[in-house]
Amino acid sequence: MKSTTRALKEWNVAVNALEGGRTIVLLRKGGIREQAGQFNVSDKQVLLYPTFEHQQPDLLKPDFASQVKTVESGWHPETIRIGSWAEITDVFLVAWEPAINALFPYHIWNEKFVGDRLKWKQNQPIYILLLRAYRLAETAEIQYISEYGGCRSWIDLASPISMEGSEAVLSDREYIARSNEIRNLMANPPNADGLQKITTLTV
Repeated sequence: MKSTTRALKEWNVAVNALEGGRTIVLLRKGGIREQAGQFNVSDKQVLLYPTFEHQQPDLLKPDFASQVKTVESGWHPETIRIGSWAEITDVFLVAWEPAINALFPYHIWNEKFVGDRLKWKQNQPIYILLLRAYRLAETAEIQYISEYGGCRSWIDLASPISMEGSEAVLSDREYIARSNEIRNLMANPPNADGLQKITTLTV
């Protein structure tokens, strides 16, 4: 894929963590504007669109909470920096709290965030995404338009952004090691009773 318009919206602090190699994990349950009100993964390679909507320091681990920045509008900046894209290598659907808690060292959120996600739409599992991030050869600055706003995970940008010449944030060896740790954890959760509550999806 040489270019794309498809983008995954995520908190700015989370995008920075992916770009900096500090995490490869996102936890999602979907926004109110998702199709059928549920999060789904239909694209394997997506641009990372940093959003300031709903960023809450009290839902992040301290190291990341201190990085949360506000924008003049309090909602979104006039221009959006797109500096990376990611390949979604793995998707797990997890409804079992001990298995989700076991992932705590691998992501940026705190216990309150995880608890809130579990309580919201309790009949729906949490999606655990493993992403291999790539820095774009040339950062793009795009104008914000209203179509990018709202509680939705997936958007299509007005113009495609080139992915050619991108560099992986983590080496092959490091990404394989990290992702294998998490895959093994999902395959062998803390209690065997939780096995039936973890589903692996093919992207």
